[in-house]
Amino acid sequence: MKKSDKHKEIRRIPDTELYVMQILWDMEPPVKRAEIEAKMQEKHPVAQTTLLTLLTRLAEKDFVKIEKEGRGSVYTPLVGKEEYLACQSKRFLERVCGGSIPAFAAALSDSGISKEDLATLRELLREE
Repeated sequence: MKKSDKHKEIRRIPDTELYVMQILWDMEPPVKRAEIEAKMQEKHPVAQTTLLTLLTRLAEKDFVKIEKEGRGSVYTPLVGKEEYLACQSKRFLERVCGGSIPAFAAALSDSGISKEDLATLRELLREE
């Protein structure tokens, strides 16, 4: 499967599910529910039942693998952060900017992004 084909298969997930994924991406897998819940409490508190529902939904969408471990479960991301970001960036570029890199660059410049961040972006593009 080509890399570009793989990105097309990754659909956008709701913000709350994305927040759970960001926590999983930042931790060493497999991750216990209690560890995810502790991180969620810092910025986006949810009930344990809500977190379990979010994790189940992510598993149904093939974003997370759930494995039983003792009396609980552990969670491993199946979609990488960079892979998801690449797919969503491409989708944003196509849908919002009509596929136009100049339109995207102009919007990015007008968004208030710092000159340092723009310089970093230029350097990253040169490296690719």
